[in-house]
Amino acid sequence: MEFPSANAAPPQPPKPFYARLGFQITAGIVLGIALGFIDPHLGASMKVLGDIFLRLIKTVVAPLVFLNLVLGILAAGDLKKVGKIGFKALIYFEVVSTIVLAISMVLANYSGVGVGLNLQPDAAAHAAATASYGKAAAPQGFDAFLLSMVPDSFVGALTGHSLLQVVVLAIAFGAAVLMLTARTRETVEGAFTTMSDCFFKLTDLVMRFAPIGAFGAIAYAIGASGMQALISLGYLLLVMYAMLAFVVIVVFGVILRCFGMNIFHFLRYFKAEIGILFATGSSESAFPRMMEKLQALGCSKQTVSLVLPTGYAFNLDGTSVYLPLCVMFLANAYGVPLTWEHQLGLLLIMLVTSKGAATVSGGTFIVFAATVTASGILPVEGLPLLFGINRFTSQAVCICNAMGNSVATVVVAKLNGDFDEGLAKAEYHRALGRPVNASL
Repeated sequence: MEFPSANAAPPQPPKPFYARLGFQITAGIVLGIALGFIDPHLGASMKVLGDIFLRLIKTVVAPLVFLNLVLGILAAGDLKKVGKIGFKALIYFEVVSTIVLAISMVLANYSGVGVGLNLQPDAAAHAAATASYGKAAAPQGFDAFLLSMVPDSFVGALTGHSLLQVVVLAIAFGAAVLMLTARTRETVEGAFTTMSDCFFKLTDLVMRFAPIGAFGAIAYAIGASGMQALISLGYLLLVMYAMLAFVVIVVFGVILRCFGMNIFHFLRYFKAEIGILFATGSSESAFPRMMEKLQALGCSKQTVSLVLPTGYAFNLDGTSVYLPLCVMFLANAYGVPLTWEHQLGLLLIMLVTSKGAATVSGGTFIVFAATVTASGILPVEGLPLLFGINRFTSQAVCICNAMGNSVATVVVAKLNGDFDEGLAKAEYHRALGRPVNASL
């Protein structure tokens, strides 16, 4: 039996509620909503605060993904184990994304979103929308998609906006380090671990700005949109939020229950990160803290470092809900008949071209808009309607994407025997105030 050292630091007293990050973020969101309704013009001018926070977060995301993916490969010790973890993760991603997509397609067809608008295509509006959104991101074929995964420079991959390139670069670099001598490999691993710790400390500093960023982002969203949103768009938002909640609570809940965990405890554990995601509408805003908390919850560092970054590039459960609903909204609003073949073709194209878009605020809409522009089936002049509520749709979509990747990390860790049940119970006891022996 071990006794605490006489020189051990005394336990820190709990922080008062107003000093906790979760409370501060919630307060920022509430104040931002209030300002947006009371003074829409002033609320819209707060956009700069949210943009500053997102820029600060983006400075650490790519280095963190690169460093921790390389460290995950080194922790695995050999490429065979990396391949084993990656194979299970990719199988999980595809199975769950397919289930979510199938559910979303069926519900979207029977939801009635866009019905009753009776909008007519307009030649001038069509040309304007094509010019506006067609240049945003040209849709790419499969060969162009493969080419876009490969960076053309080491630094460019880290300073660009493609998470797929960072993942590819990290895998290649990690494989190269494994080929070095043991002594050299230990030196590189030690240096990368130190750099990773530094970036996590930088993230802690950035997160102190999160309440202000949340305030600015929400105040802008409310101030810019106002109270005059069309009933049809409000209904689309209601259906989308309901479907995303169904995916998170029911689909993810069933998966976690199969692995001995409770979805409501899981969501409560990540409540601060969910608040950040809701405020910013960008999955990358909570990425660094989710990496730390998943390790604290019992997932091994190598699994977290491999699965979470890869999931951010390949596992888009929220996007799988967004795409069918928006396709059916445009089709119903303009009276365009879509067969199941048309829907499957559009959605398969978008699911390929949207890889990596989950981390960028508005990235899913850009890919959707560009694909619609090129399809020639749906009227592109309806895109501004969807862009008007994009801020609100992206908030819920990125939460679903992020929670889906967190669940995937836990599942893969458990499948590989890299999950510490005792550590998870202790962390739940600390974070949720539950008995140590209580179920997860």
